[in-house]
Amino acid sequence: MELNIEKLGLNGLDENRPLVIAGPCSAESEEQVMKTAHALTGKGVKIFRAGVWKPRTKPGGFEGHGEPALPWLKRVKEETGMLVTTEVATPKHVEAALEAGVDMLWIGARTTANPFAIQELADRLRGVDVPVLVKNPVNPDIELWIGALLRINGAGIKRLGAIHRGFSSIDQKLYRNSPLWHIPIELHRRYPNLPIICDPSHIGGSRDLVAPLCQQAMDMGFEGLIIESHCCPDCAWSDAKQQVTPEVLDFILDRLVVRDNQEFTESLGSLRKQIDEMDDNLLNLLTKRMRISREIALYKKEHNMGVVQTARYSEILDKRCAQGSLCGMSADFVRRIYEFIHEESVRQQMEIINK
Repeated sequence: MELNIEKLGLNGLDENRPLVIAGPCSAESEEQVMKTAHALTGKGVKIFRAGVWKPRTKPGGFEGHGEPALPWLKRVKEETGMLVTTEVATPKHVEAALEAGVDMLWIGARTTANPFAIQELADRLRGVDVPVLVKNPVNPDIELWIGALLRINGAGIKRLGAIHRGFSSIDQKLYRNSPLWHIPIELHRRYPNLPIICDPSHIGGSRDLVAPLCQQAMDMGFEGLIIESHCCPDCAWSDAKQQVTPEVLDFILDRLVVRDNQEFTESLGSLRKQIDEMDDNLLNLLTKRMRISREIALYKKEHNMGVVQTARYSEILDKRCAQGSLCGMSADFVRRIYEFIHEESVRQQMEIINK
């Protein structure tokens, strides 16, 4: 299914520059909101963000002030000229935010993962002209992400965008949420007109990682950034470790290198042609390899041998991973390639043996 979308179309935005959305994780008090907003003024931030309703993993934490905090966002808009946005998770949230004049809504990762909740939001948004950004679901499921975008778009929301905030993982290492960049890249491949905004705060989980993640997003052609910024991050009531001060944010944005996303130059075209030729050769080699695998299957069938020879498979993995490392490739990358090749080889051999 296609997405019927338009540009975000918000007044005061420069379509030729990355969109920057910034503000505290939570709207903790009117003083905190206004102090942060005024500190962000003039630092390249076009839209002020603050969580009014805060879904928490466990009960007992600060879950936002709710509707009483919405007038604070209205005051930000009046005094700074910045547009304002907040997260919504229920139809009641949507109604209250729109009534308060919130310029843009975003849908969080937990909500995106629930098609029933998304459909309820879509039904409430029907007939409303407001930009909506949809975060990726908690788990790495691009179809679930696309499904949420399609439901919101199906309600008539054409000013639509996606937020990449990373994916939960059992084996957490460097990042709070694994970037898995190939998923937003695939989303962009399928829907090239869909704006994708990067959330380095939630991907990194640490303020030290915000700057490099911002640059990675720009290098990949993302159209904007949504960054958590607090006037006193260490005192924040939620996600303190991943928030930066407005001054640090200004430093990050000032040193951000925005790549030229021009599609074609003569020299780039020549290099891409070489890549295309190599891809053709790779497919030809894989075709020949699979043909040999099928011949092996015939031999195994004739001699009543099992399809999977674990010792041989382990030998291939160890040898090729070592060779890959010597060639400057990560062993994990080579291992994954050969795991996929082996899986397809086994599939084709099974077809022959079971005939």
